[in-house]
Amino acid sequence: MWIDVIAVLPEMFSSAFEYGVIGRARKKGLFTLQVHNLRDFTADKHRQIDDAPYGGGPGMVLKPEPIFAAVRSLLRGWTKDREKVVLLTPQGKRLDQQLLVELSVLEYLILICGRYEGVDERVREQLVDEEISIGDYVLSGGEIPAMVIVDGVVRLLEGVVGSRESLIEESFQEGLLDYPQYTRPYDFEGIKVPDILLKGDHQRVKEWREKKARERTAQLRPDLLEKWEGSRKR
Repeated sequence: MWIDVIAVLPEMFSSAFEYGVIGRARKKGLFTLQVHNLRDFTADKHRQIDDAPYGGGPGMVLKPEPIFAAVRSLLRGWTKDREKVVLLTPQGKRLDQQLLVELSVLEYLILICGRYEGVDERVREQLVDEEISIGDYVLSGGEIPAMVIVDGVVRLLEGVVGSRESLIEESFQEGLLDYPQYTRPYDFEGIKVPDILLKGDHQRVKEWREKKARERTAQLRPDLLEKWEGSRKR
């Protein structure tokens, strides 16, 4: 997979993916990431990327010219099932695990980091395939959301995470939160590991984990449990 990021503050990415699972995958060449400075696609001597909004109002809006120039210079002209242009914006579709899975099967992804009061509407209407938000809150810009997407997508690529089973069983992959996990010591400050996990009965352990996952989801994210139960009825 190849990922291009168009950012106002590309310096934020300088060390974000140099470490851990994603850093190792990058060094192995399992994916390519390039971060581009939006100002490099301007045509004026001041390298202006924003301007005041028509109709008045606070703040500044990202201009369409540099964004169009950046995307057009990067697009490979593939079909939409192979490449996609994504705008990171609070107005976008809420990011979840299923959306990460859908993005992970692409070969090429362009991420546009919004900033200031947003982008010129013509970018949204004419250039972008999908708008994504990482949550109902306001950040200074789209750089951190872009990092979230890169991390979430890359770890789904073949060869990145050592155990495919761990990907299948982790939180949200099956629509529920994860079940409780324990490791040594067996007894920590009087709190013991549940005995069922020590008996070697894999079927009973599986049933216990499924029950605990449902209980935890009901307690912390009842909205997810309702969605999960609805999908099982279909």
